[in-house]
Order: sequence, then C-alpha cells, then structure tokens
Amino acid sequence: MALLAFLWGSGFLWIKIALNHGLSPLQITVARCVLGAAVLLALASASGQRLPRDRGTWGRLLVAAFLCNVLPFLLFAVGEQTVDSSVAGVLNATTPLWSLLIGIGLGTERGLGRVRHAGLLLGFAGTVLIFAPWRESGRLGPGALALLGAALSYAAAFVYMDRTLTGRGDEPTGRAAKAAPSARRAGRGGPSPPVLALAGAQLVAASGLSLMALPVTGGPVAPAGADATALVAVVVLGILGTGVTFYLNYRLIADEGATGAATVGYLLPVVSVALGALVLGEDIGLRVVLGMAVVLAGVAMTRGRGRKGAGEDGNGAVREEPPGAPKRDEPAGPPAVRFRAGEHSRAGRRGR
Repeated sequence: MALLAFLWGSGFLWIKIALNHGLSPLQITVARCVLGAAVLLALASASGQRLPRDRGTWGRLLVAAFLCNVLPFLLFAVGEQTVDSSVAGVLNATTPLWSLLIGIGLGTERGLGRVRHAGLLLGFAGTVLIFAPWRESGRLGPGALALLGAALSYAAAFVYMDRTLTGRGDEPTGRAAKAAPSARRAGRGGPSPPVLALAGAQLVAASGLSLMALPVTGGPVAPAGADATALVAVVVLGILGTGVTFYLNYRLIADEGATGAATVGYLLPVVSVALGALVLGEDIGLRVVLGMAVVLAGVAMTRGRGRKGAGEDGNGAVREEPPGAPKRDEPAGPPAVRFRAGEHSRAGRRGR
C-alpha cells in the first residue's frame, strides 16, 4: 500500500519535472499513455488475457480513454505549468466530491444524509481555502481551473465506466458465493475478469487519441527541446506512475478489498505535498496544508457509511442503491479503468 501511494502520488512531481525540462503537456500525455499501455499489455499477455475484439467494447473504451486518460492527463500537465505539483496532488483528491455531485445530478445518489452533505460542502470549502481567491496572491487562475477540470473529468469517467464497463449481477450464488471471497484471497477459485487487458486496451485507445492531437495542435511530435531529465521523468511517469500503479492497485483490491485500497487515496496528497517540498522546494504554506486537511476530511465524510451498516445513510435510514450508482467504498483508482477484482465485466465477456 505504501509503495502504491508513493508511485501514484509522485506522478505530479514527474509531470512538473518533465515540464520544467522541455516537454509540452501534450507530449507528456502521449508518452504517459503509450508507456502505460505497454506495461499493461505485457502484464496482460503474461497472464493469458486477450484484448477485446468487438466494436461495442472498443467504442466504450474510447469514451473512457478520453475522459479518464487523455483529458485529465493533459489538464494536469497544463495546470502544473503555473501551479505547484503539491497543489495538483491535493486537488486530485477532490475527485470523489465531483463524483458525488454527478451522482446527485443523475439521480443515482439519494438520501445522502446530513453527514455526507456536510462533507461535500466541507471538501469544496477546503478547495476555496487553498486558492484563497479573496487575496491578491491567491492561487486561482487558469492553471487551477485546469486541475479542477482534470479531477472532474476523472469523476465523470468513473461514473461512465461504472455504468458501461463494470459487470453487474454476475456474483456467484449459493455455496459458490460463500467460497468465492476466501478463494480469491487464496488466489484460486473462479475466473477473474480480463482487467489488465481491458485497462491496456483503454490506454491503447488513449494513445491513439493523444497521438492524433499532436499534429492538430501544431506542436512538435518529437521532444526536440527536452533534455535527458525530462525523458527520464516521463519514462518513470509512464511505466511506474501509470502502468505499474494500476497493476498494484488491482492487486491491492484483490488482496485487501476495495475499502482497504481506498485508503491509498488519502495518502496521495500527503505524498505529493511532501515530494513537492523536498524535491522541488515548493513553498507549501500553512493555508495549503490546512486546505488539504479540510478536503480530505470532507471526502472521508462523503464516503462514510455510518455506524449502522452499508445499507443505511448518514441519518440511519435504509439506503437503496439504484442501478448504475457509484460505489462509495471503491477507491478513486489510478488513471486507468477501475474494474472490480473478482467480478466479470460485460465488456470482457463480449471481447472473448
């Protein structure tokens, strides 16, 4: 868990270093997608998983690739041109808040309760505290808006993938249902979904989309102005910060469950803030630290289930999950598809 938090949280550091040493935001996006796809495809091949072959699945993966990879990757890089990497990491933690807002708008989140409502307001209040728009030296600007847009894009992607790429109603029943959790923890029993192949396919789609954007923007395809430091940074970002990170997150969900893996999401801002201060010498300031604490507290409140169990809301009332509702105990996940370990994906079945 600590390794996953470090690799994932350090991504904002590598983006900043690559930008400072000559790479453009789009070049970083392309390299990140291509390298991440290569890692996941290699792992999928080693696991005997095959890419989907039907057009319907690839169509959905294209949408997911744009919302969950190309757009947020690009916006984070654009934002970090003018905003510190530490702040970028903190704003990434607002993704669950945006997911909740989208759920409210779609009608999939009902009966939130006072605690979750308060958490939503508190989380966004922490964001305002970080930017301090009432001060002349406030951080609010185009870069900050790009970072918030990236978090919003992640949230929209997660809702979309939960509705179109995550299998439902496939849980085993009877004696198999009782044996499945322990069998999965032991590494046996029941076929696992082609998670790595689908994630690799999504990043392949993201690579194609981002590559097509290079000539459109008029920027150089090759990193002509980048030095060796930039190339090292983007290689680490693509291989470790994207490909390996998703694989580790997948393994953590399989071993510890989604709730345990969700803990990593609370460590990411801490890692990004610490690395920004120690490696890049960023001036963090008390306001950013307090804002980070407020944001994380708000996120924790929105994801809480209360003491009376998973079927009750913050007021103790029984809560019914409508079809397609995002699960609150799932981690935000690295920037790749968030298929739940131990379930079959409808997309995976059609792709076989």
